[in-house]
Formats: sequence, C-alpha cells, structure tokens
Amino acid sequence: MSPPTIRSSQGNTTTQTQGPQYAKVFVQRDYSDGTAVKFMTNFPQGLENKIERSVFEYTINQLNTYFAEAEKASCKTYCEGCFACFTVYTMFLCADTHYEKCLRKVGKFIVEQNEMVYLPRGLLLTNPAERGLRIIEITMLDQPIVART
Repeated sequence: MSPPTIRSSQGNTTTQTQGPQYAKVFVQRDYSDGTAVKFMTNFPQGLENKIERSVFEYTINQLNTYFAEAEKASCKTYCEGCFACFTVYTMFLCADTHYEKCLRKVGKFIVEQNEMVYLPRGLLLTNPAERGLRIIEITMLDQPIVART
C-alpha cells in the first residue's frame, strides 16, 4: 500500500509519509489574566485513569511559574534591553536573553517530566514553544489512531 497523496489548491501533488498518529489531549492557554503565557490547570477528561490530577497540576503550575518568571520585568531585563539598544542588538549574537534562558528551563523541565512521569504512563508532553506557546500537547502513546481509507 502506498502512502496517501495530497493535492494542493494549486494542483500540485505531494506524497505524505508520516509515522503513526496518536490520540492527543490539549491544554489551552489561559487568557483570563491578559496575554501573558499561562496555561489552564483544568484537568482534561482525556487523561482520566492515565495520570493523577495532582501530578498534572504540578506540571502545569510549574510551567506557568517558568513563563511568569520569563515575562517578569526587572532591573536586569531593563538593563539588558538598554544594552541591546546601545550595541545595535549585536549583543544577542553572543548572549542569550532572559526569556531564552527561561525557555531553556522549560525545555529541561519538559524532558525531565517526560522521563520521570509521562513516558512511564504512556504519555508524551510536548514543549509549548514547539506549538507557538498556544497549547500544551499531551500525546497518548498507547492509543494509535487508525486511518480510514
């Protein structure tokens, strides 16, 4: 059986070759306090009997803490911005911003949580930075989706 063929609106055809698809649960951004990066702590129904509510809430609360730290204005971030202006932003060629450092912390936390908590339960937590900070995607590795033909 050959991979599915997709026809674009311009009439071009491409062959789609992907691995298996799995069921996913999404945790949405919480815009109730403005546009700061914060995710809802409501327990998704799709995770019932897969992970404890307290473990899920710890993960989301910790991620929210990292993003709050990233967006917090301080003397250090103000000086970083001023120095960037003085150097015509060339300082960022050799130094990471405060926000980038916090995003690295988020990435390390996601890896740690996957190794210790989520993967042993058949789940995979995706870094929200890979989804444009719009959602947290949790893939259920024990529930493949069978494509209909």
